[in-house]
Amino acid sequence: MKNLTLQNITKACQGSYHGDPRLLSREVSSVSIDSRNIQKDSLFVAINGERFNGHQFVPDAVRNGALCAIIHEDPGQTDYPYILVEATGQALLDIAKLYRDSFDVKVVGITGSVGKTSTKEMIASVLSQKYKVHKTQGNFNNECGLPLTIFDLTDEHQVSVLEMGINHFGEMRKLSSVASPDICVITNIGVAHLEFLKTQEGILQEKIQMFQDMKAGGSIILNGDDPLLSTLGPVKGATPVFYGMIPEKNDIYATDLQPLGLKGTSCTIHLPDGSFSCTIPTPGMHMVSNALAGAAVGVTLGLTLPKIKDGIEHLPFIPGRNNIIQTDHLIILDDCYNANPVSMKASIDVLNMAIGRKVAILGDMGELGEDEAKLHRDVGVYAASHGVHLVCAIGPLSRETIAGIVDTGSQTRGLWFADKADFLAQMRGIIQDGDNILVKASHGMEFPELVNALKEL
Repeated sequence: MKNLTLQNITKACQGSYHGDPRLLSREVSSVSIDSRNIQKDSLFVAINGERFNGHQFVPDAVRNGALCAIIHEDPGQTDYPYILVEATGQALLDIAKLYRDSFDVKVVGITGSVGKTSTKEMIASVLSQKYKVHKTQGNFNNECGLPLTIFDLTDEHQVSVLEMGINHFGEMRKLSSVASPDICVITNIGVAHLEFLKTQEGILQEKIQMFQDMKAGGSIILNGDDPLLSTLGPVKGATPVFYGMIPEKNDIYATDLQPLGLKGTSCTIHLPDGSFSCTIPTPGMHMVSNALAGAAVGVTLGLTLPKIKDGIEHLPFIPGRNNIIQTDHLIILDDCYNANPVSMKASIDVLNMAIGRKVAILGDMGELGEDEAKLHRDVGVYAASHGVHLVCAIGPLSRETIAGIVDTGSQTRGLWFADKADFLAQMRGIIQDGDNILVKASHGMEFPELVNALKEL
């Protein structure tokens, strides 16, 4: 890997090398934190997780072909080379920083409470019309995921679109100092992670730490419809570019919005140098916002309006992210990757566009702090007042979702299930031919299992 010799790695993470000194000039072939995925001459970084200690897998990594291991526990007598550091998690970030700085690549950093991944995919789709794009895969957006994403960079890449997710104070600088973004995008400031960041103002202050690591001459792109983001002014000489639905507040905005049901939304996108009409192929007003973010980044990196339009209209579908699945009997809105109150309501809005019976299978939302009961109840109220005929709520917290439906006195039917197994046992008696079904919950609920079961009906 470019510039990743054992000597450079040791220096980058301020470690001490132990082993054959002749190996110091060798470059590692890859970097891994999973001993099962080791390639010949890999660097294995022993990370301690919540359920395991990576140091116990160092011998396995060496047997599988690792050139060297990075550890922070004294291994005693060994017959393999290792680099001893103070903390392997920080070492992983330090090595990723060394590697990122080895490339002349424009980096787009994306953060926000809701919509990071779908915005990342839209931006990547737009930029791919002109550039060779590298992007975060899946949910690799935290202190382990971001470095592993960066290690996939190659000389052929011209732009890297990096998603950065945080839920504690101090985490953003760890990520942004590695990414060193040229363009900073913030999608919104919502209520996700209130358990740790306490207030929306606290979330804002943590998110905007990304600006501190923005490269000189960089750009800031913000959702101008967000009450907190819209108040931000110039930072490090960069005046924010605002995007959103309100023409008077934003530099880049949309008009002539026409919902096309679950087929998406048509609109006209206005930019400082012109406008164009397009069809956004994924349903939901929030996807229009994502398209505006993509257009803003596209303009910043020199794309023509026709190229931006093509990128928006050819957005690929991703499992778990507003993915429409049509079977012989059902239309499934697979949005089960993750959930919080804002994204849950946005998905209910999408479901409300459907023609026919509308069913929402909703699970628990995590990390909501002391207001979690109220926030779940609010989702129930929202579903009942936005055209949902049946809500199947799964999980202990989601009992409050049903309580919210009951509070409205509406015709919406609510059913509560203790867990997925409880729902699956009764599913065939609940779901009807022709149903339009939203499936959504926090990632830990593992709702793809329900999507797969529905596809088999």
